[in-house]
Amino acid sequence: MINYQQLAEKIKLWGKELGFAHIGISDVDLSEHEPAFEDWLANNYHGNMDYMANHGLMRARPAELLPGSIRCISARLNYLPTNAKFAKLLNKPDHAYISRYALGRDYHKLMRNRLKQLGEKIKQHCETLNYRPFVDSAPILERPLAEKAGLGWTGKHTLLINKQAGSWFFLGELLVDIPLPIDNAPTNDCGSCVACLKICPTNAIVAPYVVDARRCISYLTIELKTAIPEEFRPLLGNRIYGCDDCQLICPWNKFGQLSAEGDFQPRHELDEITLLTLFAWSEEQFLQKMQGSPIRRIGFECWQRNIAVALGNAPFDNNIVKALQEKLVGSSELVAEHIQWALSQQQNKKASPNERLTARLIRSVEKGLPRDA
Repeated sequence: MINYQQLAEKIKLWGKELGFAHIGISDVDLSEHEPAFEDWLANNYHGNMDYMANHGLMRARPAELLPGSIRCISARLNYLPTNAKFAKLLNKPDHAYISRYALGRDYHKLMRNRLKQLGEKIKQHCETLNYRPFVDSAPILERPLAEKAGLGWTGKHTLLINKQAGSWFFLGELLVDIPLPIDNAPTNDCGSCVACLKICPTNAIVAPYVVDARRCISYLTIELKTAIPEEFRPLLGNRIYGCDDCQLICPWNKFGQLSAEGDFQPRHELDEITLLTLFAWSEEQFLQKMQGSPIRRIGFECWQRNIAVALGNAPFDNNIVKALQEKLVGSSELVAEHIQWALSQQQNKKASPNERLTARLIRSVEKGLPRDA
């Protein structure tokens, strides 16, 4: 006879031994989240992330991913590097800002392997166990599951917030078919705070707990494979891969915990590197240096596209103009479009204040003239 209460306590202990910061257990009923998910898809807030819609409501029905599963073991793994340099980098427009989770090695394999190890440890005490680990690898609503498991509450920016650890962490899941005792969801302590809504550079958080991915800088620099809409380009600043603004402003992140994982520490000086240095990389260098990094999956073309936009947003610099002009030769159509935009931005900054004022006045007058004038 298995004592599931004792087994649950052991699972949490094993999780800590494997490096997880928090382990919680929930049931797999997410039916209350189905209407909101359907509305989100109906509003096309997922943009071109077709995979979000391809499996329909399976995301809210974990038991369809592992038939017979009745519990989800959710795991939290901190990723914040020792010296994050947030403000320092955002205030250096000639340097690249990369979302802090992507400075080191890709977390997917690391977390999945540890979840699998956890599953095998449980199996030693429960031979009939069926389990399946998930780390962004299948259609599953991980944050609602983690919330039910007591790992935190869903903030107005839609990320999970933990009262003792902020939101700088990854989530992973282990579906199991044994009746483990479940944990309680915490209260939502966002209160009346709307700091994350106000700080978002592109107003992507269109309502509390609702993000229009099409406006989100993380989506624009990572998921979008076509041209970045011109209206958003100036708002990207020097952010070339992801965005952390909504987390940076969150008051609960004063409790953010640093990662003990060496793999999550910055590689190739990505925590403080100039845009021109990165723009000079060849495709071969990009693929070699980004081996094992989550950044590699966006591909060299989108990498150059993002950097070109950031260079356009940087203060005028002859070295930037020269680099853009040199890269324009031989660039793909997508990259060339963004380089040309960046060059126009740089040239506009080069003009004197009086020249810029005159140009604006001319444009204003021209807009008011008849078409045949």
